[in-house]
Amino acid sequence: MRRQTLDRRRFLAATAITTTALAAPFVRGAHAAGKLSLGLWDHWVPGANDAATAVINEWAAKERVEVTIDYIPSQGNKNLLTIAAEAQARSGHDILAMPTWWPHAHANQLEPVNDIMGPLMQQNGKVNGTVEYLGKLGDKWLGVPATIGSQIKGPVSRLDLMKQHAGLDMQAMYPAGAAPKADAWNMDAYAKAAEACHKAGVPFGVGLGETTDSVDTAGAFFLAFGASLVDAKGEMTVKSDAVREALTYLARVGKFYPADAPAWDDASNNRWIVSGRGAMIMNPPSSWAVAKRDAPQVAQQLWHHGFPQGPKGRFSPFLPYFWTIWDFSRNKSAAKSVLVHMSSRAAAEKFVEASAGYDIPSFDNFLTFKTWQEADPPRGTLYHYPNPHNHQTLSIAASPAPPKIAQQIYAQGTLTKMIVRHMQGEALERTLSWAESEVEGFLRG
Repeated sequence: MRRQTLDRRRFLAATAITTTALAAPFVRGAHAAGKLSLGLWDHWVPGANDAATAVINEWAAKERVEVTIDYIPSQGNKNLLTIAAEAQARSGHDILAMPTWWPHAHANQLEPVNDIMGPLMQQNGKVNGTVEYLGKLGDKWLGVPATIGSQIKGPVSRLDLMKQHAGLDMQAMYPAGAAPKADAWNMDAYAKAAEACHKAGVPFGVGLGETTDSVDTAGAFFLAFGASLVDAKGEMTVKSDAVREALTYLARVGKFYPADAPAWDDASNNRWIVSGRGAMIMNPPSSWAVAKRDAPQVAQQLWHHGFPQGPKGRFSPFLPYFWTIWDFSRNKSAAKSVLVHMSSRAAAEKFVEASAGYDIPSFDNFLTFKTWQEADPPRGTLYHYPNPHNHQTLSIAASPAPPKIAQQIYAQGTLTKMIVRHMQGEALERTLSWAESEVEGFLRG
């Protein structure tokens, strides 16, 4: 856990108060503005934490607040352990960054942020459905969607290998600076390309393990077939035609993935594409960033684009972070003020630039920053990464089940386990019966 502290600024000139509703500042008095502590995700991109520190310090200097920032790594789930420890102790940071499911898991301990989310969406544009699904409980906003750490795990293709072995020009389908022309990029095209690349010795590097990269990809494919194990009302839907169709397709395509795909973790796909052994993975731009450093001949062929279209639409995994405020925070008004500042367009653009395009804001008006347009090589490779034309639905695996049930399906890797069981020869109905018994346990709680 890395910590940076800004001492109280007692000698700043009195600040003029911005009059817009969004910028309404936290005020505790001319020389006693109090303290605020933040626990943020420790970014993997060098320098990205510096941008966050600068943005927060800018606000702290203006508002005369003494700020402490802890950067908490996700390696070894240290961020999740911190969330659990503070929730149990009812003591810790005023603001804590929580990924995906965790706001719901601690919903009864979080300060509602409806009063700032409404104005933020009026100013910054609406948020996607996955952010609402994970960030709201009924009418209560549990946290503010964070730019830092939020990501899409879409396809990253080798332009040369896809063209040579599958006959697909992904750059033409997803041209830099223009809307997608991807009507032909559907499930049939994906399956044929996966088979062709497998035969050519450069298989798609898609994992079928139990960690998030594998689960996220499986979830997007399930949704593309309209398949879910539990519906939004909490009713089990395992033995449905949509699940049968999705599972049959994914078990067939899974045979074209690397033979050890069921054992892959979240690093396997990165290593696969950087090594030059594969034609596609599903990932944010982290593998491309590593390839720029370690394998530039590979990086200059990588292109980020959308998922294939399924019978029920085109879905792509989106994993948002949220900045949340504990209900035991001692400085809630200051916490809301700094979150408004961190959610401004200027701040979001700094976060995106510092992360080399990895971070994605959740607000619609923030998806066209120059960082994604100008990234290279090849120039424009990140243009479609933030989904600027909304041509696919951003999603999370196991939705639309109520989040507390979906979290268990997600954490247990139920979707990928189903694919592997059927792919390895288990009869379809037997796999569905196994999944049904698993889900029954989740529903019982």
